[in-house]
Amino acid sequence: MIKLLIATHNPGKLAEYKQLLSSTTIELLSLDDIGITEEVDETGVSFRQNSYLKAKSYSILSGVITLSDDSGLQVDHLGGDPGIYSARYGGELCKNDSDRVELLLNNLHGTPWHNRSARFTCVISICSGENLLSSVVGSISGMIQYEPRGHNGFGYDPIFYLPSYRKTMSELEQKEKNLLSHRSDALRKVSSILPKLINDQQ
Repeated sequence: MIKLLIATHNPGKLAEYKQLLSSTTIELLSLDDIGITEEVDETGVSFRQNSYLKAKSYSILSGVITLSDDSGLQVDHLGGDPGIYSARYGGELCKNDSDRVELLLNNLHGTPWHNRSARFTCVISICSGENLLSSVVGSISGMIQYEPRGHNGFGYDPIFYLPSYRKTMSELEQKEKNLLSHRSDALRKVSSILPKLINDQQ
């Protein structure tokens, strides 16, 4: 069976990928599955650079074709912040997702609804060693709610509002989120060519 390393220690993210790629015959592995504990520093200045850096580094370490994604929230009124720093927004002042959500809402305090547009962006890169096989971008647009709503999801999902659904990402069922998310958008673009990409490297 074709093997693909997903560059994550996060079992939730691996499960999402397994669900999204369930129609393929690819065996998905996590970093934990093959015993890689090294962390790759995300020194890039864009989602694309960081996703490539991780995919390349882990493919070299493992000897397995590797898929990595880098994603984040971009708020137009904040000049695209938190962007590539979404998971580290606020630095040491923010200890968890709730702190980062609170900081973002504070930074948007007094901002009217029409100026609260935002998008989640995800870049997926696939590498065989240093060779970049594919890089695709997925995104979903929405608005930043005035306060958190919903209990599903994680990160900024509770304040990311989808006008056409009248719900935040956290109020969606997991199946709905999997269909709509920025990660699934990117993965759909690459999934149809993924088996051929990997087979060509065998």
